[in-house]
Amino acid sequence: MDATTTQQALDFEYSENQLMIMDMIRRYGAERLTHEVIMGYDESQEFPIEIMRELGEMGLMGVLVPEEYGGSGFTYFEYVTALAEVGKLCGSIGLSVAAHNSLCTGHILKYASEEQKQKYLPKLATAEWIGAWGLTEPNTGSDAGNMKTTAVEDGDYYIINGAKNFITHGKSGNVAVVMTRTGEARQKNNSTAFIIEKGTPGFSHGKKENKLGMRASETTELIFQDCRVHKSQMIGEVGMGFKQAMGVLDGGRISIAALSLGIAMGAYEASVRYSRERHQFDQPIYQFQAIGNKLADMHSKIKASELLTYRAAALLNEKKSVTRQAAMAKYHASETAVWVANEAVQIHGGYGYIKDFPAEKYYRDAKLCTIGEGTSEIQKVVIGRSLQRTGV
Repeated sequence: MDATTTQQALDFEYSENQLMIMDMIRRYGAERLTHEVIMGYDESQEFPIEIMRELGEMGLMGVLVPEEYGGSGFTYFEYVTALAEVGKLCGSIGLSVAAHNSLCTGHILKYASEEQKQKYLPKLATAEWIGAWGLTEPNTGSDAGNMKTTAVEDGDYYIINGAKNFITHGKSGNVAVVMTRTGEARQKNNSTAFIIEKGTPGFSHGKKENKLGMRASETTELIFQDCRVHKSQMIGEVGMGFKQAMGVLDGGRISIAALSLGIAMGAYEASVRYSRERHQFDQPIYQFQAIGNKLADMHSKIKASELLTYRAAALLNEKKSVTRQAAMAKYHASETAVWVANEAVQIHGGYGYIKDFPAEKYYRDAKLCTIGEGTSEIQKVVIGRSLQRTGV
């Protein structure tokens, strides 16, 4: 990264590309993602595959993928901007964009062979194919070293058995990157990643989860029953899957920070609009000090999240270590989103509890951001361990 780009991250000046992305998404949202449309998906829990395809045509499903593979070839600055803007419109769609870009596509982009990149990235970058990523299991969330999904070598193949849960796009995804255990539980370097296509014998999806929020972002189980996967589908070397996953999650946590930022911004902007329209005692309620103080606190916390998120993005752009900064951004931005969404409901009063107004959906969607891709408690563990190692 050159000095100008680094200074951009510090000064918070949006680039021409970022401004273009903002304008494009806002125009698209006004035409295609009205409140009625979004709530229709939320109520039905339908995964809006046609929206994903349209976002793919706009270059938003391969933001970080180089142009040579059919992607947009942008940096993490543009990626954070895109996710925040989509998150303002709909947390569910933002989550699906984040999972597709950062996890499945991101894993292949970062660790796959050139042959694998040529095969999969063009389809993923355009959303011709939707991607899934499988690490979490029913009994091993943060305890991934003890995963039960195993891959046993059998000639030129591996036989995979087990199950993953809480998998975004587990049903509709065309391809999944899946972490398996190829060594003994809790041993070092005991995990290996595979690319598994939909339709592979022995590979299926389980139940679709009925969720509090993010209801249009599909979440299901992945099930493996004697699933034969050729060695050519392995990403990298045997035993390197967990290390790869941790590297992927650094970028994934920045994506959740960006999504959290968007949800918080959406809840804040809805509160500003409502406080100007809602009159009590012959004046708009934003003129009351209690409401003004809430808006001031919301705005300040959002700006702090924004700084942390773009700082982490700047470090990733420079290919520097970002584990602590990504965890800090994710922790602060997700907790802020929950807090801001709660305040938005309060500002709306009784209408904040009604689905005709957007506050309640921001409130429901925000909570997932403190859980997905590592809970807030895990982020604090990551930050604390980093501080213990460096002392600063």
